[in-house]
Order: sequence, then C-alpha cells, then structure tokens
Amino acid sequence: MRVVSISVSGLEQAIDRGFFDWIADQDADVICVQDHRMRVYEIEDRNLIPEGYEAYFIDGELDEHGGVGIYTRHFPKAIMYGFASEQADREGRFIQADFDRVSVASVLAPCALGREEELLGDENDLTVLDHKDEFMDAFGMHMQKTLRKRRQFIFCANLQTAQHVTDASPIYHQLDVSGFLPHERAFLDRLFDELGAIDAFREINKQSNQFTWWPEWDGGERKNVGLRADYQMLTPGIRKTIRDGWIDESTRFSDHAPLIMDYDIDIGF
Repeated sequence: MRVVSISVSGLEQAIDRGFFDWIADQDADVICVQDHRMRVYEIEDRNLIPEGYEAYFIDGELDEHGGVGIYTRHFPKAIMYGFASEQADREGRFIQADFDRVSVASVLAPCALGREEELLGDENDLTVLDHKDEFMDAFGMHMQKTLRKRRQFIFCANLQTAQHVTDASPIYHQLDVSGFLPHERAFLDRLFDELGAIDAFREINKQSNQFTWWPEWDGGERKNVGLRADYQMLTPGIRKTIRDGWIDESTRFSDHAPLIMDYDIDIGF
C-alpha cells in the first residue's frame, strides 16, 4: 500500500505544474492533499480528479483556510468529514477515509509563520498563533482518543511544525517564529513520545536536513531554509508494516515536497 501526502498550496496551481502527470507515475493507493484552496463543487464540476481515482474533499468557509482531500483508487467503506472540533471543521482541516483494514486521514494545521501576532478579525484579540495553538490542542485530543482504539490509522498531516533540531534549518534554532517554537515542539514530543503515535518517516530515515517545506519567508528553498513539517503518523499496531519512504525533493508543485510511504498493508479491495 503506497500513501502519498502533499500540501499543494492551491490545487489548480499544482495541476498546472504537472501534479496529475506525476500521480500517474506513482502507483499510489491513496493520495492525501492539503491546502487545495478551492470549493468542493469546483473540484467536482471541473473534474479535477486524476484518472483511476475517486475524490473526497472538504473545504473551509474561506478559501484561505486551505481545505483537505483524499484521492483513492479504492472505494472506502466510509468518509468522515471533520473530527468534531467546531473550529477545525468549519475550516475544512480534516477528512478521513475508512478502508477494510486501515483508516487514512488528511489533516492541515493553520500556518502562523511570520504572522504570529497578527489578529484574526476585528472583533476579538485572538492572534494567528493562538488560532494555530487551539487547533493543535483539539487535534491532540482527537489523537489521544484515536490511539486508544483497536482500529489502525494513518494520519497524513501538514502540521506546520518541526519537532527536532535535525528537522529544521539552523536559522530556526535562533529565531522566535512559529513552526519551531518550544511549545509547538513540545506538542509533537507529547504526541510521539508520550501518546505513542509513530512518525513513519523517522522510523526508516534518521538523517538530518530531511525537509518537506521551504517557506518563501526568508528565501526558503533558495537558501535551503527548510522544515520537516509534513508527517505520516501511525497508530502503533502498524508500526512494523513500514517498508519504505522518502521525500521527493526533486518534485515541487508548491513550497512543500511530497512525502511518500510504502506499507505492507492490504488496503482491502
């Protein structure tokens, strides 16, 4: 079973840059898309679906919220739109497809990099960073409940945050910016080290400088100023099914690179 996770920063832009041609060469069973920035009806009406796949998407109240989706070659038993968090569900940040032997979710956290103290709207004093923190708290609660279940899960998530110093360029070790703040990293420490979620990529690749995101802020890719902000997170029961995984740094449809993982799982046909 091959699972791809990719944050596209606009689905139309990614397709124009060859996203569907790239998909045709991947032999992927499930492709989790984050940050599509479209209305779901537009995706359906314009048939923005790669050949051989079914599409399930959710959008937010505003296009800037991003939205997430799943392309799959196999019909799921069920689709779950949202995870019962009022904020996250209004913003289209979670969708899950249940197959016979595993569930796969696509997740998008809010981005606060460079906007940490910017206020959201005129009627409250909630900052962009506060907004991100609220999402992470809600998602952490959902993960805590999920990790207690007997069912197995793969969460493909752009969490807009790197965990370890090896997951971030040295400049982020010195700057007080979202994506590598102590409390953001502590959230991931708790998720992986205390709650028991598995960082699939790090199970097979311990090297430094394995980035998935090169923010345009401060030069981004031109200076190789990157973060490993994209994850495939597993429930412990499928930890030993990981067979291979890599970041396709040579392919770029946005400021994120695709994360590709192979699992010894029969998705159920």
